Order: sequence, then structure tokens, then C-alpha cells
Amino acid sequence: MLFKDVIKRNGFSTLHNISCIFSGVVMTTPKTRIVIIGGGAGGLELATRLGHKLGRKQKAEITLVDRNNSHLWKPLLHEVATGSLDDGVDALSYLAHASNHHFNFQLGTLTNIDRDGKKITLAEIRDESNDLLVAERELTYNILVMALGSQSNDFGTAGVKENCIFLDNPQQAHRFHNEMLNLFLKYSANQCAGEKVNIAIVGGGATGVELSAELYNAVKQFNSYGFESLNSDALNVTLVEAGERILPVLPPRISSAAHQELTKLGVKVLTKTMVTSADKHGLNTKDGELIKASLMVWAAGIKAPDFMKDIGGLETNRINQLVVKPTLQTTLDAYVFAIGDCASCPKKEGGFVPPRAQSAHQMASRCYDNILALLNEKPLKEYVYKDHGSLVSLSKFSTVGSLMGNLMRGSMMVEGRIARVAYISLYRMHQVALHGYIKTGLMMLVGGINRVIRPRLKLH
Repeated sequence: MLFKDVIKRNGFSTLHNISCIFSGVVMTTPKTRIVIIGGGAGGLELATRLGHKLGRKQKAEITLVDRNNSHLWKPLLHEVATGSLDDGVDALSYLAHASNHHFNFQLGTLTNIDRDGKKITLAEIRDESNDLLVAERELTYNILVMALGSQSNDFGTAGVKENCIFLDNPQQAHRFHNEMLNLFLKYSANQCAGEKVNIAIVGGGATGVELSAELYNAVKQFNSYGFESLNSDALNVTLVEAGERILPVLPPRISSAAHQELTKLGVKVLTKTMVTSADKHGLNTKDGELIKASLMVWAAGIKAPDFMKDIGGLETNRINQLVVKPTLQTTLDAYVFAIGDCASCPKKEGGFVPPRAQSAHQMASRCYDNILALLNEKPLKEYVYKDHGSLVSLSKFSTVGSLMGNLMRGSMMVEGRIARVAYISLYRMHQVALHGYIKTGLMMLVGGINRVIRPRLKLH
């Protein structure tokens, strides 16, 4: 291949941005820029691996962009909300991680993609007093990876944004935690006969189910810390699901087991119940019922952020996800990839890859291989979703789920201690992908020590 053909094929506008191939080895200058938008499970794992492979030897400049300063595994947000987990201890600093793993970090929010100029625009940053900290800026790229994740979808339901809390990020989890503490304090100080702490959760998926159970664990812990009048009888949690059953992605047997466990704890599980609006008094249903609640959480569906709709002229679907080919490249630009919840990726057997943590992890691995293949001018491989099952933690009370394709042909239903170990291992796998086995082992040791010397619940 002629030198000019290499330039043309890679689409790089200047000589110092190209990849030259000698004897099958990519010799990439530091000016080759790979930009990753979103530091969730998939985006951060991808940045870490590319940093080790390309950033360490200055074969490429890897930049991760996120609107937050720290990373927390999203499936843990319900534990932050109830205080079972202190994200001040468990969160990971992007700047520190970037420094340790040979990539750059930029704090910012994406506002635009200029595919012709191969650059993105990040919004200005202001402090709480609205003073300008960082002006609007642009970053150039040769390869762009969109890993923005998803946010809750209220489906335009009246009053939801104003009266319900979403659990999409640590800030929202902190808001729930503070309001929960206030409710518990108010109940303990002004206990009236017949009154309860009313909390309603919309959405019978993993988030809604896990939060429901975690609330009863929180009440149990608060009781041991001096809130003597606060117990499971004082808590009235209502879980509302529009479908036929909770946990619809799991087999009916597991869904039924989770339903029974929640009922034993005291959760009122309402299925086939559609919420039509929310106000300061509670949730209004299609049947005309008012579900009274002082604290409401909406966890019923996801969508990509609204600004993603047709961003950069790329193809998006009805929930703003970027439509990608099986190689995870967007349909209209081979140099823009999308992974995780913000990607609409087809499955060979029909349907689309579900928005799960395991999907983001698998996509990050395939995207990593395909970026290297693209730089080496080798064929890209298709991403094939592998369902390893789903696990749902009912706090300290139980864990239920299914494991698929690992221990036996087909699937295996698991409950209790085995399921709990498998559930915890999912987070450990994420930590290993970011830190390696030795550091993850040390973090587990520190976590064990903290469980001895720190309160079992965050009380502030």
C-alpha cells in the first residue's frame, strides 16, 4: 500500500496523526487521539486498557471525558441511597486513575460532535455561584467512543420530574439519602399512632427490587443506632410495576421467589399497575388509586440523554441511543464507536443487546480489540452478546438469580449464599478490570477492615 493510501484510508488530516505500518507493527505518534466520552463501567475499562496498550508507550493519546470527578459502579447506587455504602470511600478518582494508567482525563459535558472536523465541544464549567471556571473548549479526535450510559425514562408522565427522585448518579443517590434521613428523624421525633414512613418506588426491575429490600436493612440498622421507635413495622414501602411481574428479564421462578421475599420483608408489591401522574401527596394510578408517599423513586425504564438525539448527524433510535453495526461502529461513521447503554446494538438471534453492566463490560472488550484492528488496518470482528445470567441482591436478606452458560449447559437458578457470592464477584470483576488482581485483593482487605471499624450505615 502506498503511503498516501494509508493517509486516505485512515482519514487523518495531517501527517503527524497517521499510523504507519511496518512489518505488521503499528508505529503510532502521540498525536493519534482516541477520545472516550463517559467514564462508566464500559468507558473506564476501555480507557484503562487502551492506556496500558497505547498510552504507556505513547503510541496514542487517550482522553476520557466525564461530567463527574469520580467513578462509582452504577449497580451500587441503591446502596449509596440507603447509606449501606459510603461512596466517599468506594468512589474512584478519574484524575488519579488516569495518572496511574497512562491516559488523560477531562472534566466536562459533551454538547456537540463535528464529524467533518473530527472534534467535539465541551460545555463551559461554572461553580455554584455561577462564576466561570473553564470556558467552552474543543477536543480533536481520530477515533471517538461514545460510552455515556443511560438515564431514567419518565415517559413524559406528569409530575414525575418535579416529585420523584431518579437514581442515575451519586448526586441523586445523596438526595434520596438525605430525604430518607429526614423522614426517619421526623418519624422518630413525632411518632403518631397509625402513621408510617411511606416510600414508593416505580419500576420492578433490579434497581427497584434491590432498593426496596435495602430500605428494610437500613431501618434495621437505624434501630440499632438509637432510633428505637423505627422498625420494619414503621416502614411502608410500595413497589409499583406496570408489567405482569417484577424482574421481567429473569425466569418466572426467580421473579416469583423475589416477589415472595419482598412480601416477607413487608414490601407491598403492585404489578399490572400503571402510574399516570405524581404529585406531592404520592402516585396516581390508571385505576384512580392514590399511592400515598412522602418519598418517591422512579426507576421504570431507561433512555440515552436527550441531547444525544441525532447528535453529529448520527443515527439514533426513539430513546436516543446511537445505532451501531455489530462491530460497534456507528452506522454513519466508522471512526465513531458506541458502547454500553447509549448503544443500540442488534443481536444475531433478533432483538437488541440489553442495557446491563455485563453488556458494557463485553462491549468494552470488543471495542478495544476493534480499535486496535482499525489502527492496524485489520478486519474488525462483530460483537456477540453472551448472557451470563442475572443476579438481584435483596440486601442482607437474600440473593436470587440465574447463571447461564458457565457451570452447566443452559441455565442454572441460584439463590441464597451461592447467589450472594456470585453477585459480589460481579463487582470484583469490574475492579480487577480497572486495578488488576493484586490491588483488588488489597482493596478487599481494606473493605473488610472498614466493616469492623466503621459504622454499618452512613448516618450523615
